[in-house]
Amino acid sequence: MIFAYNKQNLGDTLLVIVANDEQQANQIEKKGSIARVKTPAGQTVAWNFFNVSDYLPLTGNGQIELNQKDVEVLNQQLEKVGFEERLDFDAEPKFVIGYVKTCVPHPDSDHLSITEVEIDRGKTLQIVCGAPNIAAGQKVVVAKPGAMMPDGTMIWPGKLRGVESFGMICSAKELHLPDAPEKRGILVLAEDSEVGAAFTPGK
Repeated sequence: MIFAYNKQNLGDTLLVIVANDEQQANQIEKKGSIARVKTPAGQTVAWNFFNVSDYLPLTGNGQIELNQKDVEVLNQQLEKVGFEERLDFDAEPKFVIGYVKTCVPHPDSDHLSITEVEIDRGKTLQIVCGAPNIAAGQKVVVAKPGAMMPDGTMIWPGKLRGVESFGMICSAKELHLPDAPEKRGILVLAEDSEVGAAFTPGK
């Protein structure tokens, strides 16, 4: 679940992204000052909370973090206007330090690699990566499914040349890190970096 707020460009509106719309045409159901964004099949993919500062003062620009109490306030508003659905609080970081356990060439590409990346306590993700410097044994930054990149791009599960991929291994430039090199390639962290630890883009 991603929270985004940009008062200057979008007004006093909190956008809550809960699922991938897979580029389907969206439908809008509005009740009071809240709009539910859904697919033609009825799956909720996002919520728009208009005039959100009336009950939840927000700071920041772009992706923001909300705590469990904030989410409870949003759920109270959903109930107040008559929506039955509720938001589930998710405290897991979307950007984490990962360890590349395996890295093999993609069978249908001359530049893609299929990696198995440990992201926390033995939990692994299969990620297809196109960086020329990817290799087994590296500590890297992983954007997990549901992450919003600094440029606003959402990360969702998908397929690259027929192989499933669950996240993205990031470059310094993609993370908007200061003095990021222009040369293509993922960011390789120090060997003593803690696997599973949260990573903050842009810093």
